[in-house]
Amino acid sequence: MMSDNVEVDTFGKFSRLKELRIEHRDLDVAIAELAGSPHVDQVRIRRLKKKKLQLKDMINRLESQLIPDLNA
Repeated sequence: MMSDNVEVDTFGKFSRLKELRIEHRDLDVAIAELAGSPHVDQVRIRRLKKKKLQLKDMINRLESQLIPDLNA
């Protein structure tokens, strides 16, 4: 039974990781589009970059949780 919970948890983490990576990529595209427009909104770009960095931190945290503990 414990094994099932671990598998579900791991699958959930992989699913969440995929979602975060997609959102991170989408923000990258949005930032590039905004930066290329003639009327650049620097405040909005800064906010999107900050959000992108937060997503990257979340991705890194989740990836580290998925690395098996070799001491176990």
